[in-house]
Amino acid sequence: MATLSLSVSDFIALTNQTLEFAYPSIEVEGEVASFKVNQGKFVFFDLKDSGGSVGCFMMAWQLRVPIEDGMKVAVTATPKLTPWGKFSLTVRAVRPSGEGSLKKSFELLKVKLEKEGLFASERKRALPEVPQYIAVISSTQAAGYADFVKILGDRWGGMRVDVAQVQVQGADAPDQMIRALRYFNSQETVPQVIVIIRGGGSADDLSAFNDELLVREIATSRVPTLVGVGHEVDTSLADLAADVRAATPSNAAQLLVPDKHEIIRATRAKVAALLPRTGQAIDRQRQEVVGVLRRALVAIDHRHNDHQDQLASLRRVLAQLNPRTVLARGYALVRGQAVVGQTIEIEKQDILITAEVRHVSKK
Repeated sequence: MATLSLSVSDFIALTNQTLEFAYPSIEVEGEVASFKVNQGKFVFFDLKDSGGSVGCFMMAWQLRVPIEDGMKVAVTATPKLTPWGKFSLTVRAVRPSGEGSLKKSFELLKVKLEKEGLFASERKRALPEVPQYIAVISSTQAAGYADFVKILGDRWGGMRVDVAQVQVQGADAPDQMIRALRYFNSQETVPQVIVIIRGGGSADDLSAFNDELLVREIATSRVPTLVGVGHEVDTSLADLAADVRAATPSNAAQLLVPDKHEIIRATRAKVAALLPRTGQAIDRQRQEVVGVLRRALVAIDHRHNDHQDQLASLRRVLAQLNPRTVLARGYALVRGQAVVGQTIEIEKQDILITAEVRHVSKK
């Protein structure tokens, strides 16, 4: 058999080509040891089990969940031989493995984000009372999505619903949900609320909703967010970062829109309760109007009588001033100028006298 002669550099390059061809992407599970971050950029740790240990390297921005020594994790990586002859795994993604590690990672990230104020109640926004435009981020094949859509239609209906189909578990799920959030937030006409939903599952199934970049994207959304993930007892960091948390996808639909049937029943009950009071109010108003009319008629009658009395009094005064009445009492009316030699006319009650003035003297 011929011996292949290689330089050190060529040997390393050939080995890496072989590894890349044979194992382009592998997932390795083990316990974290010697975890450290250099210069805030480079992450180093060992992954070990009872039979061995392998070094791991990754960039800090790729570390989406906090880890520490003793945690069990699964890494997605590519095997490499370094220029210094050391074998290691170049890691692209890390996820906690096992209930204990998942819980530990959850608590570490929760403390970190709480200190930054991402879960503070004062930054929470209220949902629109009856939204007309809703964006949904979910897997359309999931039972939780079907429940959400059914309850939404039964309770209200008639609104615009845009859906982004994404994975809601697995390594690719957080990035798909992040892209959907950015898409809806970048629209010229943004939705009134973004709903992120997923039905129940194991802690590992729901771990995508504890991804740091996803949680930050939810917290910084310019559109109010409603997150309903898992069962009622499940709480994710995405729930805590959202403006409103729903216990389940079904509960998300209940929080989002009122129940039209309940509104109709309540409205009918109010109308039924108002009708007797309305009738009583009308009766009271009618009685008040009748009373006002009666008092007005009495006042008009009094005014009319007063005017009649005034008219009779004026008639008596005019009768007394009538010249004929004066004549009837024996007086006479004299017409003409009281000048000697002039003719004057004297009117009595029943006769007219024409006379010549013979003498005029002052009294």
